[in-house]
Amino acid sequence: MIVWLNGAFGAGKSTAAQELLDLLPGSTLYDPELVGRGLKEMLPAKRLDDVDDYQDLPSWRRLVVDAAAALLTEVPGPLITPMTLLRQEYRDEIFGALAARRIPVRHMLLHAEETILRERIALRDEPVREESSQEGPEEPIRERSLAQLEPYQQALDWLRGDAHVIDISDLGPRQTAERIAEAVRTGGGACDIVQTPEPTAETLAAGVLLFDEEDRVLLVDPTYKPGWEFPGGVVEPGEPPARAGVREVAEELDIRLPTMPRLLVLDWEAPVPPGFGGLRLLFDGGRLPDEQIRDLLLPGSELRDWRFVTEDEAESMLPPVRWNRLRWALRARAQGRPLYLEAGVPVG
Repeated sequence: MIVWLNGAFGAGKSTAAQELLDLLPGSTLYDPELVGRGLKEMLPAKRLDDVDDYQDLPSWRRLVVDAAAALLTEVPGPLITPMTLLRQEYRDEIFGALAARRIPVRHMLLHAEETILRERIALRDEPVREESSQEGPEEPIRERSLAQLEPYQQALDWLRGDAHVIDISDLGPRQTAERIAEAVRTGGGACDIVQTPEPTAETLAAGVLLFDEEDRVLLVDPTYKPGWEFPGGVVEPGEPPARAGVREVAEELDIRLPTMPRLLVLDWEAPVPPGFGGLRLLFDGGRLPDEQIRDLLLPGSELRDWRFVTEDEAESMLPPVRWNRLRWALRARAQGRPLYLEAGVPVG
């Protein structure tokens, strides 16, 4: 298990984590900031110039998961992880990858109002200047802490909905740790994320495009990975792909398609490490009547939102590979014939 202590700079995550080690038997401190420092030492300056924070590095997010899994082969756990995590898509990526490794996460938010956080930051002794991933003057931790208050306020809506909130306004480190320990014992902060095993070879996946009466396409927002997606998933061994798409639509949205969907696109996705690639199929699930749209259900462990969007709107929501696949699928639908793609490019 990982007990992830989230919150703004100045919330006392690190001091509470130290106290928590005494309260949770077998626990070990795991600080992902050490991973970031290591990457700063290893990556070329040119690459570091491309990001504002090491959390923006895909390698950091992957290594955080890999290092946690490795640590849990050495110690009983839980791992106590004091780390500010404000971008929801990064939460999805990290927590979803941990769920794929069967590592449960307890997400705790140490919260105080901005005035209290500013007072705490102002009272901190000015530390040694922190390493910076950018060239130029190094930034004092106090200034960096103050700069993070606005992003923290912007992230509060999703944080409150995802984490167990502990008001630390009048609490010292020991009291905060005691509240966290009690929450862990009573199941607080449990992240009920669908556990999708990481692929170990090429995969076959089936997605289903569903439309409203205005011919807008349905996209869903998974909790276990970043970005928007089509309804669908990995085809199970021995399962026909079209039936897999129908099954996924029923499981994710409680929609029973009356007929087998028609194939629009078959796309061979090239392996790009750490991914393995494979075949990706998109099917036409047809138009949904308004009353069926009103009854759409979202399983909280798998999806957090759904939205019907135009082709132009989808471009800003989907990763480039999925956007390109959708673009060709819509053209195949208009032409009334399926298309075969290799790495997103039509063949034949």
